[in-house]
Amino acid sequence: MTDERACGVGVAVAMGADELPVVLPPDLRQRLGELTGREVRVIPALGGLGLPGRPAGLGDVDILVTGWGCPPLTKAVLDGAPRLRAVVHAAGSVKQLVTEAVWERRLVVSSAAEANAGPVAEFTLAAIGLAAKGALPAAAAYAGGHWPAFRDRQGADGRTVGVLGASRIGRRVIAGLQASTAGYRVLLYDPYVTDEEAARLGAERVDRLADVCRAAGIVTVHAPATPDTYRLLDAEHLALIPDGGTVINTARGSIVDTEGLERECRSGRLSAWLDVTDPEPLERGHALFRLPNVLVTPHIAGAQGSEGRRLGTYAVEEAGRWARGEPLLGAVEKESLDRLA
Repeated sequence: MTDERACGVGVAVAMGADELPVVLPPDLRQRLGELTGREVRVIPALGGLGLPGRPAGLGDVDILVTGWGCPPLTKAVLDGAPRLRAVVHAAGSVKQLVTEAVWERRLVVSSAAEANAGPVAEFTLAAIGLAAKGALPAAAAYAGGHWPAFRDRQGADGRTVGVLGASRIGRRVIAGLQASTAGYRVLLYDPYVTDEEAARLGAERVDRLADVCRAAGIVTVHAPATPDTYRLLDAEHLALIPDGGTVINTARGSIVDTEGLERECRSGRLSAWLDVTDPEPLERGHALFRLPNVLVTPHIAGAQGSEGRRLGTYAVEEAGRWARGEPLLGAVEKESLDRLA
């Protein structure tokens, strides 16, 4: 630890009042203070961070722990934080938080995306298991008084799953599928992954998205939202998924063509499990809410409720690593931001 850091660092927390007691309850804030050597200050008026001028409360802050509800770190904000050197985000994506001014100041940026990945992957794996059983159409048929014959029911064994994106969540999903007793065949579409790397993950890399869609009865989305992935799963590709197939999206809504998916699901040809949509939220009364073969949830795959503490714990330990001069486990580089969620 440098002499400067040994004397303690100014640390502040900036996140929504609704999120604060869940993500960083008093005991974790106390731990944060112990690791950084200073009493932790909570910024009460988050809206003030985004106003022109020099916001109050950041003048002696070296490290800022942020979360959902924190406005973007604009040049105006940073001008009021001359000592700030590190931003630790107790949530997943930093795209809505970090501005060009952050990189111009050469601030260290870290994210708790790794801690958030576990709940998303587990949610996705649950959806895949239910999709493999044909749970949504079976439930709709059952509600209508139809009890399907045993020979007509679906099972998971030997099913082919297409994974779009070898992100940290996509990789966890692949690992979970490989650990299953169902013997899933996993196809991976990701232009940044080699055949050898895909094989190490436990998947078969496929060059063309169309080939994944033709072969996979279940397609699960784990790519970041970028110009290249906008409506990656468009109407043309959705039409290639075999009858009775399922689309699962726990990544970003813009990656899937909402209108095209609605048409496929309305026809009964495909089912869908959507934790994200485009737009988000969908307008009230949207057809996807009413279709019996579609489940739309309000962006709950990531850390929720008791899981929120995972994010706070990760951020606190990360702040401690920074205070000790150690490498950060969740460091985010500007060059890789476009490839992150």
